[in-house]
Amino acid sequence: MTSKNRCAWCGDDPLYIEYHDKEWGVPVHDDRRLFEFLILEGAQAGLSWITILRKRENYREAFDQFNYEKIGCYGENKITQLLNNPGIVRNKLKIHSAVKNAGAFMRIREEFGSFDTYLWAFVGGKPIQNSYKSLAEIPASTELSDALSKDLKKRGMNFVGSTICYAFMQAVGMVNDHVVGCYRHGELDRSY
Repeated sequence: MTSKNRCAWCGDDPLYIEYHDKEWGVPVHDDRRLFEFLILEGAQAGLSWITILRKRENYREAFDQFNYEKIGCYGENKITQLLNNPGIVRNKLKIHSAVKNAGAFMRIREEFGSFDTYLWAFVGGKPIQNSYKSLAEIPASTELSDALSKDLKKRGMNFVGSTICYAFMQAVGMVNDHVVGCYRHGELDRSY
């Protein structure tokens, strides 16, 4: 088996490598998956992404497969259940945020027809193809993530700061931030 050049951030953890190779930077247009990534990126604030990846299946189970309609209706009993769930990050603000964000997410869907339509308009419907040579060159936020963050907050969401929004944009393929030496950079660049 030949070794592939990958972005340095994924290291040698098999879960991280699989995420890097199959998901990170691949354009997502499914509203449920977009909601999942938005909630997970918010849950990651202050933690490492590998921590969230290791808990992702627990999140899916605990949060009804990220069914935003159900989550938007969670009451105090469900929130208490989530706060007592050792399989997820038990942060009261982040859990309340997921419920609040589900409501805002549904309002955005109602206004634009889908969250996908709303979100991808920020990049003109096509991923931004960056050409960074090293991890050190990749910004933590950009003017575009600032604009997305500001608009999401205006629409009632929280845990959507500019850094979280940029990580979200990278994850769902709005920007291709695989470094140019990574084999995935060229694959994703050619796919659009």
